[in-house]
Amino acid sequence: MATESKKFDFRGMQCPLPVFETSKAIKQIEIGEQILVLANDPAAQPDLEAWSKRTGHQLVSVNDRGDYKEFLIKRTH
Repeated sequence: MATESKKFDFRGMQCPLPVFETSKAIKQIEIGEQILVLANDPAAQPDLEAWSKRTGHQLVSVNDRGDYKEFLIKRTH
């Protein structure tokens, strides 16, 4: 049975705050768990893609919800 991902709402924050807050949020979960990040900053997607490559955490999916995007991120270490 899958557990629900912890949600972090960073809508309204501008670059680089969504990435900084995601870095803090990922530390609040265990390895193998996932967080759901909500952001509406246009720079959030390229920033979080670069952050995941740099840190090694897995960007599982990106869903466009119209006025914001949802980023599902898995903690890998």
